[in-house]
Amino acid sequence: MPGIWEQLAQEKKRKTEALVPKEWALPNPPPSDQLDVSHVPDQCGLLTKKEIEITNSPVGILLANLASRIWSSVEVTTAFAKRAIIAHQLTNCLTEIFIDRALVRAAWLDDQLRSTGKTVGPLHGLPISLKDQINIKDIESTMGLNNHLFLIIANRNQGYTSWIGKFAERNALLVDILESQGAVLYVKTNVPQTLMWGETFNFIFGRTANPFNRSLTSGGSSGGEGALLGLKGSPLGVGSDIGGSIRGPCDWNGLYGLRPSFNRVPYSGSVNSMEGQEAILSVLGPMSANIEGVREFMKSVISAQPWNRDPMALRKKWDENAYRLVEHGDGGQLCFGILWRDGLFHPHPPITRALEIVKSALLAKGHKVIDWEPYKHSEIYANADLVYGAVGDDDFLADTMPTGEPVIKTMVPRDDEPVKWPTRKLDREIPSLVPLVSGDKKLTGYELWQVHKERRQLRAEYLEHWQATVSKTGTGRPVDVILAPVAPYAAPPHGQNKAATTYTAVWNSLDYPAFVLPVTRVSPELDPKLPPPVFYSDRDKQLYDFYEPDIFMNAPVSIQMVGRTQEDEAVIGIAELVDKALKEQRIA
Repeated sequence: MPGIWEQLAQEKKRKTEALVPKEWALPNPPPSDQLDVSHVPDQCGLLTKKEIEITNSPVGILLANLASRIWSSVEVTTAFAKRAIIAHQLTNCLTEIFIDRALVRAAWLDDQLRSTGKTVGPLHGLPISLKDQINIKDIESTMGLNNHLFLIIANRNQGYTSWIGKFAERNALLVDILESQGAVLYVKTNVPQTLMWGETFNFIFGRTANPFNRSLTSGGSSGGEGALLGLKGSPLGVGSDIGGSIRGPCDWNGLYGLRPSFNRVPYSGSVNSMEGQEAILSVLGPMSANIEGVREFMKSVISAQPWNRDPMALRKKWDENAYRLVEHGDGGQLCFGILWRDGLFHPHPPITRALEIVKSALLAKGHKVIDWEPYKHSEIYANADLVYGAVGDDDFLADTMPTGEPVIKTMVPRDDEPVKWPTRKLDREIPSLVPLVSGDKKLTGYELWQVHKERRQLRAEYLEHWQATVSKTGTGRPVDVILAPVAPYAAPPHGQNKAATTYTAVWNSLDYPAFVLPVTRVSPELDPKLPPPVFYSDRDKQLYDFYEPDIFMNAPVSIQMVGRTQEDEAVIGIAELVDKALKEQRIA
């Protein structure tokens, strides 16, 4: 007989699937061995011609057409809701579905615009999807934990209420802000148990697949958002990032996204793992299939002055001069530093090719590009790992023990998973990163203080190193931003994402905003296996030897663009400039 946690999981999954409208069921689902399903939404026959046009439109066009009443919010919400349901059938990306509620909201927004002639806010009528951990009143936030099915956080400050079926008693502050700015919320998306994984699997909802190759992961912990947005089932989504959880899914699903600086986006009222860990904060941030979605989200949220309702939110208004790059030569000639490798793992060939593509596009526009050495990256990463692992599994066990649910120790696919995806038989596995870092040792309070002290010193040294590049740029300024891999590989097969965070967690520890830009796809013809001349370690060699072009075929490849702390607006502005250069190069 199944244990209580298994019974809860099965019942919750059944209830979620019952919310899928029968009339939106795929008439001819692709066979399980069809890897690329990215074209299915446009070709399955469920979407009308107008709905296909709506769901393929960028955020700027959507907002303009909503404000001018060319499209109603009900039309736009219906189109994205249908596409989200299609995406869920293809990738298992959703956890909460509340379309009827969303359509009531959309109709109200249409009435307001019709009667007043004014939009409710800058996001008027725009559907926005949310990662599961962001609380919405009267809707569950399980965070991939069976315990949260009946121990739901009512709000961030009051703790847990211990009644089965207890739903969130109030919205997260971000939800209030998004709705005040006119947004329509309609679905929440899948996450890994505990959030602390680079893949999306839990015992309640199962595993989420990559829409471009379903034998590969969609990433984590915002992997549900990644798959949904990758299939354009949402124009704009919200993820979170403590070590790469926005950037990995954006990278591996061909999306734009921003890991903002600490406290630019309010976290109050959202549930989380590692509550009370104050050194390397988790941040909420935007994910979108088009670049303007990132700017619209950040500008709208910050303009709502969240610091008046969240004591942790930074009192810093949207800086239009920073966005227009006033302190970066008005964007006329920028200097980019390229981090080709981090000193721990050599990137696979498609990743290096993506950096070369970006370099070529920037040089063609007259910008300067210099190499960026990984200054103390191994030390910064090791320090961050000590912060993340300071209490071992204690935080996770506190949530799983009430139902007896086991803490997930591996993402390798299980035989009893409720949702199965194609798997690839591998000759070798990606080596685990665990022996490289701290392992399971818990820290005393004093030991943790010393880790924090070291981190503060490393941040100071890195800033000094950055400032010193003024002597190399030729612009009279230090390097404007760093270009770097998001991970050493493209989206790996399910259960094999074991070493990706060395390229992301460094920037979390330094609190540097990082913007992900999609660049290309893995191509067996363009990305043959070419070993580097010298490996850093046996582990590096094992990871590099794992690369086989046909395994990663068609996987999106992105880069991240990193700025200094609290330079979010400038990072967005430069990202738009880089994206434009890339698009012009493709046309040429």
